[in-house]
Amino acid sequence: MAMDPKILKMMSRPRYTGVPTFMRAPYTEELTGLDIAMIGVPYDGGVTNRPGARHGPREVRNQSSLMRLVNQATGVRPYELCQVADIGDAYVEKPYHLENAHVEIQNAFEPLKVAGVLPLAVGGDHSISLPILRVLGADRPVGMVHIDAHCDTGEGHLGSRFHHGAPFSRAVEEGFLDPKRTVQIGIRGSLNDPDQWKFSYDSGMRVIQMHEAHAMGVDAVLAEARRVVGDGPTYLSFDIDALDPAFAPGTGTPEIGGFSSLEGLLLVRGLAGLDLIGADVVEVAPPFDPSGLTAMAGATIMFEILCVLAQAVAARR
Repeated sequence: MAMDPKILKMMSRPRYTGVPTFMRAPYTEELTGLDIAMIGVPYDGGVTNRPGARHGPREVRNQSSLMRLVNQATGVRPYELCQVADIGDAYVEKPYHLENAHVEIQNAFEPLKVAGVLPLAVGGDHSISLPILRVLGADRPVGMVHIDAHCDTGEGHLGSRFHHGAPFSRAVEEGFLDPKRTVQIGIRGSLNDPDQWKFSYDSGMRVIQMHEAHAMGVDAVLAEARRVVGDGPTYLSFDIDALDPAFAPGTGTPEIGGFSSLEGLLLVRGLAGLDLIGADVVEVAPPFDPSGLTAMAGATIMFEILCVLAQAVAARR
C-alpha cells in the first residue's frame, strides 16, 4: 500500500524545513497500518571504549533529511511499496543497569512484533541488537547478515557478558539466533586474545574477514551471504565501523582498512530478495565526527536498508 500522496509531497519539500524525523517520514506512535517502523535506540551503556552512540539517532535523523523518495541506483520507491513512519525512540528510563536497560529496549520492540511491523532501528551501541533479536527470534531462531569490523561474539568484559562486543554470542546461547545461518562480513583489526571470536567459528558462523572480502569482491561476498542465510527469516545488522574510518570516523571502535561508503551501499543493495524481518544501523557516535559525515553515512545506509525491507514487505503480499 503506497503512502498518502500528500505525505509524499511534504517529504519532497526543501530539506532544511520541518521537524527532523527519519527520512522526513511522518511521526506517529500508532502502529496500526504500518509496515515498517523506523525507531531510534539512544543507548550506549554497553560500550567498551568511546561512548557517544547514544547521540546517534538524533544526528542520523538530521542527516536523513538529505534522503529522497526514490533509490536512483535500484529504482526502488519504498514509500510506494509500503507504509513507513518514524515512531520515536526506545527510551531507556534506567540506563545505568545494562541488563535492565536491555529489558526496557525489548519491551519497546514487543508491540511491533504483535502488530506485524518490521523494525528499522538506529542505535546506540551494538548491544541493542540483543534485545531486538529476543523479540524477533522468540518464535524460532533467525538468520543474520552482520556487516561489521568485529564479530561481537565475545565473552565477559570488565564484569559484564552483555556489552557491545557480545550481543550475538548471547543471542545464540539464548536461542534467538541461528549461528549456521549467520554470516559476518568485514571483520578486521588487532586482538588481545587470538581466540576472541572463537565463538563465531565454533558455533558455525561464516566469518568473512576483511582481507578475504577484499580478495573475493562484493559480488562473491553477497553470493556467499545469500548461500548462508538461505530462504529463512533473516535479520540485518550494520555497524557503521564496517566502513573505513576515512568514511566514518565517528564511531566508538574504529578499525582502518574497511569498506568504502560505496561498498557498504552495494552490500546492502545486494541483499534484496532475502526474507528480511528487521534491521539495525548502530555505533554512529557523533561527538567523534563534528563534520556529520558518519551520521550521513548512517542515514544513507539506513535508506538502502529501508529499500530492501520495503521489497521484502511487498514480496510477502
